[in-house]
Parts: sequence; C-alpha cells; structure tokens
Amino acid sequence: MKTFNMNNNKSIFVTGGTGFLGSYLLRYLVAEGYTKIRALKRENSPMDLVQEIANKIEWIEGDILDTYILVDAMEDVQQVYHCAGVVSYAPKDYQLMMDVNAEGTTNMVNVALYREVEKFVYVSSIASIGRRPKLPVIDENTKWERSNWNSDYAVSKYLGEMEVWRGVAEGLDVGIVNPAVIIGSGFWDRGTGQLFERANNGLMFYPKGSTGYVDVRDVARFMIKLMQSDIKNERYILNGANSSYLDFFTKIAQILDKKPPSIQVNFILKEVAIAGEWLRSTILNRKPLLTRHTVNHVNRDFIYKNEKSKAAFDFHYTPLEKTLAETGKQFLESQKTGEEAAVLPI
Repeated sequence: MKTFNMNNNKSIFVTGGTGFLGSYLLRYLVAEGYTKIRALKRENSPMDLVQEIANKIEWIEGDILDTYILVDAMEDVQQVYHCAGVVSYAPKDYQLMMDVNAEGTTNMVNVALYREVEKFVYVSSIASIGRRPKLPVIDENTKWERSNWNSDYAVSKYLGEMEVWRGVAEGLDVGIVNPAVIIGSGFWDRGTGQLFERANNGLMFYPKGSTGYVDVRDVARFMIKLMQSDIKNERYILNGANSSYLDFFTKIAQILDKKPPSIQVNFILKEVAIAGEWLRSTILNRKPLLTRHTVNHVNRDFIYKNEKSKAAFDFHYTPLEKTLAETGKQFLESQKTGEEAAVLPI
C-alpha cells in the first residue's frame, strides 16, 4: 500500500521551471500550498508561462553546468524535481544535448547527494528506453540496446538516466518518469506548440507510424504524486494514448477547421520534406521538426504501455481528444490576440 507525505512545508528545488513542463509543475506545487519553492532559470529566460506565479517562487539565475550555483541552490532543500533538458533532433545540437542532458544531470545528482536531498524526481523520456527493430511494444522493463534507431537526443537522455541510477547506488532516493510526446499549450513557436502552428498553415502529408502522447498536466501531477509517495527507485512510462500520426494530425486539423493530411510520405517525399524543413528552420532560426532520423522514426509503429503508471496511484490520464481540443482553442485565441504562448487551466 502506498503512503503519502503531504507536508507542503517541504523545501523544493526545480530545474527548467520557466520551460514547458516545469512551468506546469510549478503551478501545481503553488496550487497545493507549497511555499518554499526555489527554481533555476537563465538570465534571459522568458517568463511568459509563469508570470502569474512568478512572485511565489524564489528564482535562482544560473545553469546546471555550474556546480557552484547548484550547491548554493540546493542548500537546505529536501526535494528536487529535475526537469531541465534540451530536446532537439538537429545534428548541430549534439554537444549541447550531451552537455545539458548528460553532464548537467551528473552535476544535479552529485550535488543532491552532497546536500543529502530526501528525494529526487527526474524527467527522462520514452526515447531513453530505446527503440530497435522488431520491438514495437515498449514498457519499463525494455532494455536499452545500441541501435541506429536511437537519436542523439535519446542517447543523451539515456546517459542522464544512467547517472540518476548511479545516484541510487550511492544512496539517493529517486523517481524517474519517462513521458511520451508531451502535449499542451505553451510557446507556439517551439516544441509541440509548433504542431498546431504547422497544422494551421496546412498539412498535406503524414508519416505512416504511431507513437504515444500525454497531457503536460498529467506529467506534472504524476511527478508530484511520485514525490509525495513512499515509492522510490522506480521508473514510469507516462503515456495517455497511443495514436497514429494520421489520426493525431487529423484531430488537430479538425479542431482548427483545416483540411486534414491526405498523402502518406514515401521515399521521394521524405527527401523533399527533409530538405524543405532544413531550409525553413534555417530561415526562421528554429530547431527543425524533421530530420533524417525523425522522418525514419515517425514511419515506424511504437506502442508504449502505461499499466504500471496507472497502478501506482489512483491516477487517470486526460483523454487525448480533450487535451487537443483545449490546446487548439487556446491556439486559435492566441492567433487573434497575438499572444506567443498560453497555459492550460490546471
């Protein structure tokens, strides 16, 4: 039987607090009455996603690559949520991902051990579990194997997760979450927000594969439950629904009153799409949504099991249709107002 420590007097440290997932996590912590919340941010981090609660957080300016900052930030801290990370499939971001996702997590674990933190919840990814041929169904027991199907991002998150397990061996109590593709309102020009922007501009093509999706609020809620519980040294795939890309993009197109995609990507279209995305991302100075690796990946079917996460607590996932409808509504409102970001109600 799970027991819970609902003591909201605990002192908390959060990395990635101004980002997509971290901002929702902070909102839930504030809503639950936590008052001793410290969060790491870069000097120029946009505060759009946390502006309503910014005055309830003690902000620390710095970087997870700076261990001196982390030592100060974790002083007297009891609980740590490590959300910071770089998500990219662009080859030019390889070293940045290795620095932040791998070395940065090493620093976080080392300082948490030094500061004798009570519990450490780490945001990993379904990518860190690994993908390979003839393994369409993936759960928490799936073993990592070297494979050309694993992106540089996947490798960096796997290395980071290994550092967290190393922390366990050295006495740190941890919880690890491996979210599927996280969906919800945030910045419209990056991350999954770009999917709505793309669909609004019209999508003709779709890949033939499938993957898992999860509401950003579900991830934040589960992380807090995991932290408050007596569970330690376990990992959980967080996946609200498995869906084909065709079905996923069709749902978004319908919500935005746009024509759904109708042409499946073949080899020639794949090459054209990669070249076009490279040009678009270069002109707009954005991370590309499509690279040679991602196009190969999205043409495969992967099914992510969520039974372990549903059995851990009295926990229910938000239906994918509801998440997409709420996000789509906010996207359309932002198109009228010119707002660059939005936050779903918690």
